[in-house]
Amino acid sequence: MLTKALTGNGTGLPAVFDDFFKPWNEWFDSGTGVFNRTLTIPAVNIKETKDEFKLSFAVPGMKKDDFHIGIEGSMLTISSEKEESHEEKEDRFTRKEYNYSSFNRSFSLPEYVQKDNIQATYTDGILHINLPKKEEAKKSLAKNIVVR
Repeated sequence: MLTKALTGNGTGLPAVFDDFFKPWNEWFDSGTGVFNRTLTIPAVNIKETKDEFKLSFAVPGMKKDDFHIGIEGSMLTISSEKEESHEEKEDRFTRKEYNYSSFNRSFSLPEYVQKDNIQATYTDGILHINLPKKEEAKKSLAKNIVVR
């Protein structure tokens, strides 16, 4: 047992140093440390019904005030910016972590979307955007093609 404790854990340092370097190892470890955070763009689900388009984004951990949704011409843009900081103080060290995340998604809207009636809600980590269709578009979408 003592031999295993002194031979290390694959880092090249004896295991007795694990506790000493623990605060710094948490920063630099693979995948979860401050400097290995990956930028993600939330996936979107788009559903079309007779009356509207429904967009759903999985964006957990946000607040509804973190989102900016705007229309310029026929372009719908959904973006978010969030900055967090965390400070931990102990007798011999102070550690500060900063996290900044953002995304920007744009969609070209069809001309038959009622831009003035677009609605957005954020519940349980899901951003929902409803894009209602104009009345003339509701009638003319379905068409059958005869195979000859």
